[in-house]
Amino acid sequence: MPDIETTDKVDTTPDETQAGPQVIAGYLKHLGTGAGVYRMIDARGDVIYVGKARNLKARVSNYARGTGHSNRIARMIALTTAMEFVSTPTESEALLLEANFIKRYKPPYNVLMRDDKSFPYIVISREHATPQLMKHRGARTMKGDYFGPFASAGAVNRTLNMMQRAFLLRSCSDHYYESRTRPCLLHQIKRCSAPCTGEIEPQEYSKLVDEAVRFLQGKTDAVQKKLNALMAEASEALEFERAAVYRNRLWALAHVQATQGINPHGIDEADLFAAYQDGGQTCIQVFFFRNGQNWGNHAYYPKADRSLAVEEVLEPFIAQFYDDRPVPRCVLLSHDFPERALLAEALCIKIGRKVDVAVPLRGEKRAIVEHALTNAREALGRKLAEASSHAKLMEGVAAAFGLPRTPRRIEVYDNSHIMGTNAVGAMIVAGPEGLMKSQYRKFNIKSKTLTPGDDFGMMREVLTRRFSRLVKARGGNVKESAESRHCEERSDEAIHTLQEPSGLLRSARKYGDPSLPPGDGEANGAVQYDAVDAEAPALTEPDKEREFSPSLPGLTRQASLRTLGALDPRIKSGDDGLGASRDEVGALGAEEPVETSGDDKGEGFEGWPDIVFIDGGAGQLSAAQGVLDALKVKGVTLAGIAKGPERNAGREHFFVAGRQSFMLEPRDPVLYFVQRLRDEAHRFVIGAHRAKRSKAIGVNPLDEIKGIGAMRKRALLKHFGSAKSVARAGVADLQAVEGVSAAMAQAIYDFFHERRS
Repeated sequence: MPDIETTDKVDTTPDETQAGPQVIAGYLKHLGTGAGVYRMIDARGDVIYVGKARNLKARVSNYARGTGHSNRIARMIALTTAMEFVSTPTESEALLLEANFIKRYKPPYNVLMRDDKSFPYIVISREHATPQLMKHRGARTMKGDYFGPFASAGAVNRTLNMMQRAFLLRSCSDHYYESRTRPCLLHQIKRCSAPCTGEIEPQEYSKLVDEAVRFLQGKTDAVQKKLNALMAEASEALEFERAAVYRNRLWALAHVQATQGINPHGIDEADLFAAYQDGGQTCIQVFFFRNGQNWGNHAYYPKADRSLAVEEVLEPFIAQFYDDRPVPRCVLLSHDFPERALLAEALCIKIGRKVDVAVPLRGEKRAIVEHALTNAREALGRKLAEASSHAKLMEGVAAAFGLPRTPRRIEVYDNSHIMGTNAVGAMIVAGPEGLMKSQYRKFNIKSKTLTPGDDFGMMREVLTRRFSRLVKARGGNVKESAESRHCEERSDEAIHTLQEPSGLLRSARKYGDPSLPPGDGEANGAVQYDAVDAEAPALTEPDKEREFSPSLPGLTRQASLRTLGALDPRIKSGDDGLGASRDEVGALGAEEPVETSGDDKGEGFEGWPDIVFIDGGAGQLSAAQGVLDALKVKGVTLAGIAKGPERNAGREHFFVAGRQSFMLEPRDPVLYFVQRLRDEAHRFVIGAHRAKRSKAIGVNPLDEIKGIGAMRKRALLKHFGSAKSVARAGVADLQAVEGVSAAMAQAIYDFFHERRS
């Protein structure tokens, strides 16, 4: 990757007034008139806006004017204390780099694509003599034929299900395939031809693979005609069972095509983007067409300023969408925008061939665009209705549990284990827009002092790890206690400060700094904790060099003078600019989220909850309250959810500190809402426990021996039958295995016998 930027920094702290037009104007004399990308940075070093320009000097001089801007732009300019620039040979390359930076820094004043997950593909793997039909998501490192993208994993699973019936291709892993001695259940239910045990000749299996490839390439008519002819031939020969097999395969193919909905004749390879706005929000429906088939659609709700028109949201969204995704030959749009030709040129540069970016006005393509717009309008209507209903539920939670304000963050905790083994704790989060799956966390229970099956101790460990991290992130003093000692891994004494787009002043007010007056009522219900040491040195740390490596040709260097804002002295070096560093979060046991959707950056571990639900009764609530008391956390409401008599849903008892236990009305929507949150916590923690248990079951002691790879492991297991037999074998017996030398045999023998001793 080319080194494309050099940033010169001024190691002084500017006056607070040096922000806005004055700062921006100071850069003009250093700027050229070529194309490039600029970043606007606030007083805390956060990138608040990324833009591109054909003429950098002209664009920046426009920002230097103090008047004539919209409210959004005026706010953005007022917050700017520094700028950084990268020059590019062309404006189209600047567009690609802009999309790269937006996805990297997620600036609050840009249009942000919230859902950044990759799309799944159907792959016919060619890494084995007998190709495998499978689902794949991620980099294309595997040798094989890729078909996609599909809009969702569900669409892929449905297609694979029908293709197994139609083409009888194997879906098992190569390892499972090699170990079969008799056909599996899939062969018995007629979803696999069982090439593993020779139930089908290799030549016949290759024909099935070729038919599947032709079908996925869109040559469905030829495949169906061939199956029809074979069915008729079998019927004439009175081989009705064989004819029934062809009939069932034809039915499966027809079912696949039926579930695809629109299958346009005039579109071979295209992505369609249809945008609709209402209520200050935008929905963008993306349809995927490959080989003349509709492979599904996906709805996106980009984060954008309410003042932006639909065209102003659509253009940056598409640029971000193709930042790390394959580009089709044709991109169809519901709305035109001034830089459509520039976008087409940028996509051509990215993939090295022509890309047609068009707005259909008539014919079949326009009809499909209208259909996509209808989908976008209906999806946005459903989301707005759900948001309105969800807001009422959050208000109901505040009323039912005595909160001083409508909660903005609800956390639910649960544990899962089998007699203390593979114990896992989990946290799920709900916010103003519903479940925040990108902020879910799982906790591997690590304490060696816990009695197996001690649910109270597990909950203490999970909450200690969670809230000690929060207290330290806000500069609090975490003191050792009986409850906190249940957590073996403690974070270091570094103090972090969360960074919010609204600024440090609001941050201090919001979290109860006694030296500041409560503004806008934000101190009500605020979380409070021991204040940070007043004698901490007021250090200022220069912002780290921002690293990036976009693969763009010909980018040149351009130095910029960097005016540093007044950074909070408690920000630790190595922080990612969003509060908790990933390394520190990992040290506390909060692993990467299993589910990642929405607009969160993956740093959701730092948010303070308004209310915490614990799956359990008075005992669990007491254990949880003990943790918060030990950490001196106040202002967080704890509530226990205990199942009612006979564990029937709808008869739950709720426990809140300082109140008698109570029940909600059986038809109360708040009751259903809390039940759904509890059930979601169940689902998430049980899934994490099962994954951990499955991983533990698959652990083989041979994997721990240095020098034992897949080949030697397979040879040892084939020779001895099991790892236990390998452990009992002598050196001479081990040396008799193909590929095991005398030294390796001795190493294997020593490994198992040292463990026994």
